[in-house]
Amino acid sequence: MCALPEAERGFSRVDAVAMYSGALRDKIHTLKYEGRAGWALIFGRLLVGWMDSHPEAMNGVDYVVGNPTHLGRQPIQHIEAIMDAAYTEDVTRAFPLSPPGAHRLVKHTETARSANRTLDEKRAATAAHAAALTWAGDISDIRGATILLVDDVFTSGSQLQHVALRLRATGAADVRGLVLARVPWSG
Repeated sequence: MCALPEAERGFSRVDAVAMYSGALRDKIHTLKYEGRAGWALIFGRLLVGWMDSHPEAMNGVDYVVGNPTHLGRQPIQHIEAIMDAAYTEDVTRAFPLSPPGAHRLVKHTETARSANRTLDEKRAATAAHAAALTWAGDISDIRGATILLVDDVFTSGSQLQHVALRLRATGAADVRGLVLARVPWSG
């Protein structure tokens, strides 16, 4: 495992499969907080379907990695379950997904959650999250790579931004984001 340093630039783009509302919001919560793993299979299929139907966004991607949850997260490591399902769904191996259990980006240390926090607390939590990540394998794999960073929900983008900054500081040429659902803008 290699520690990831800080950087100055984040992701170049973030795409969303859908908007975060209604039934999708409820099912994401069912997976994350109730551990209903069957939803990971569906979300994995959605991700692969999106990647298949957006070849321009996938052009040049060297690694598709999930924004990891802590190894001890209960009831389920939801992002890892989704990424494992996406790998299984990608039967032709069209996309550079890691095999189940062999995730490239790993979070060994638990950090404070950013949900339902003040803006300053959210910022601190997202920075701590990014600082807790390691790259499994040779750190030189990142240098010059284009990485697609996958997450479940995009609210402000702060967490993805911090993780992207660390990947860029390590030498990634480009970090793109893909989320299952984006919270509608308000204001």
